[in-house]
Amino acid sequence: MKTLGDLLLRQEPFSEIVMGNTAIVRAMIEAGTQVVSSYPGSPTPEIADAIKSIPKDKRPFYFEFSTNEKVATEVAYGAAVNGHLSTVFFKSVGLNVAADTFVQLSLMNIIGGMVIVLGDDPGANSSQNEQDNRHYAYLSYTPMFEPADPTEVYHYYKAAAKLSLEKKMPVILRLTTHVCHAKEKVSFDGWEPVEQDKTPRFTPDNGPYIPIAAEVFPMKRKALKRLEEVREYAQNPNLNQIMNNGNTARGIITMGLPFLSVLDVLEKASEKPDILKLGMVYPIARKTVADFLRTHAEVRIIEESDDLIEKEIKVIAYEEKLSTKIIGKTDIEDWVGEYTPAKVFDILKKTWTDILPQKAVKQDCPYVPKRPPQMCPGCGHRSAFYAIKQALGPQDITVADIGCHTLGFLPPYKVGQLLMCMGASTGIAAGLSLFNDSRKVVAFLGDSTFFHAGLPGIINALFNKHKITLIVMENGTTAMTGHQDHAASGKNFNEITDKIPVRRVLEGLGVKHIFETDTYQQSNLTELLRQAMNIDEFSVVIAKHPCMLKFTREQQRKPEYHRRHVSIDPQKCQRHYACIEKFACPTFTRNQDGSIHINTDLCIGDGSCIQTCPAEAIKI
Repeated sequence: MKTLGDLLLRQEPFSEIVMGNTAIVRAMIEAGTQVVSSYPGSPTPEIADAIKSIPKDKRPFYFEFSTNEKVATEVAYGAAVNGHLSTVFFKSVGLNVAADTFVQLSLMNIIGGMVIVLGDDPGANSSQNEQDNRHYAYLSYTPMFEPADPTEVYHYYKAAAKLSLEKKMPVILRLTTHVCHAKEKVSFDGWEPVEQDKTPRFTPDNGPYIPIAAEVFPMKRKALKRLEEVREYAQNPNLNQIMNNGNTARGIITMGLPFLSVLDVLEKASEKPDILKLGMVYPIARKTVADFLRTHAEVRIIEESDDLIEKEIKVIAYEEKLSTKIIGKTDIEDWVGEYTPAKVFDILKKTWTDILPQKAVKQDCPYVPKRPPQMCPGCGHRSAFYAIKQALGPQDITVADIGCHTLGFLPPYKVGQLLMCMGASTGIAAGLSLFNDSRKVVAFLGDSTFFHAGLPGIINALFNKHKITLIVMENGTTAMTGHQDHAASGKNFNEITDKIPVRRVLEGLGVKHIFETDTYQQSNLTELLRQAMNIDEFSVVIAKHPCMLKFTREQQRKPEYHRRHVSIDPQKCQRHYACIEKFACPTFTRNQDGSIHINTDLCIGDGSCIQTCPAEAIKI
């Protein structure tokens, strides 16, 4: 039976239905990429899944999950200046973590070529904001491609790699959530394996590689000169698609996923505007845009998130002295959310009311209750929050961090009143503790985030003697993005490694007050947290339990596995409803008659709920 890995390594040309995140891995192989690095974050983890489908001994490039996005960028950069084509990929807000390194890349002479793959997230499907990373392209003088579908993901990656090698500069490939996850039949070229070039080619003579004040201006001039050369490349007709519908009165300029939504909407139109689809969004094809504007009376710009392309186009129109009416974002809603067909319909309808039909009346549908996100059955974080809640006073302040445990802010726990970004909780908690003698401050941090961005905040709390309590939620994996390993897991993407235990790191930093327990020992966790909060110094509680989703999946692969579940003894049940209203495991349902039902399809029989029942009515 052929595996995905076999498919990706297939040497002859072929066609297959794949998602965008899979198509890019085939493109990496064909382009001769030698080093790939990442930190996991939606919508990009499936790129790593596709890489993992290729056995390590057959993989034509090196891959690692680094400790965070900044380090991943530095690993790829180091490989690239040593002459090896490299790629780094991560999610939208990951670029904020990598930015300190990333913004310098265009100043450097990257002899091996380097592609930065971004998984932007319009609509904030799995992110804390909708940030538009096209701004970073402008900020750093870095060219940016934006594909619309898996076929373009494949072709644009290869184009980006080729351009990067030719110009010796970084190139960004900006994907968005639906482009990453869309599926399409893609026609792939053939591929001939070649022996990896293991010759180290780094030399300072290719530099300078040190952007000190004396060198910055010459390096910046070189970056700007290369960017001007790319402006000419952006005119490539293979990158920019013009759909000529014979309409000189109305035109649309768009790119990426919004282009597909435009096509979908215009199927219903009585009049189809001409369309210019841009393949490179920075720098844009100035001459192509000017020619399109020149031949149309009105042009609507359709772009997700911010109005970067709109501003560029208006500058072009002004400088070319064109009279074309350019219509961009007209109200706040144009700045918000994904440009799905429904949203693009609304935008075009308010722009040109005469070309689209009125929306069809929605048919009545049955009521569907809201389904808020929740922790999995058996999740150790649920037991932790149940126990932690009992130690907290109503006046105490709790600071959340990024991870599955972020969901603790939801009812019934309502733990975590502030949230910013990965690793920020300890620093924010420190600030909240200042001039505060009456309210305890408790911060949360996941074990993956501990290594990713958590250590500086912990060191700062020690260094500046902040009186806060940190709870490290240790489940042994990077759970929220797909169970990737981290430094304490005992293995990395490629092999078994030595664990770097969280407790030993804390001890090495000089943390004097460390408490540790399994979260299923709820009364013990409550008591330890009370002790920690009463210490007039920085203290840490390690609340640990394996991710039960990962653990259960691993157990199910064993032939001796037998599923079990809990049950309710109706004779003992006194209908306190602590199982639902305080513990809130999703396997419990309250029936109309007030009795409690166990959903055995969800229940994993871990028994963490047993201790929460005042009437002792829950049993295995």
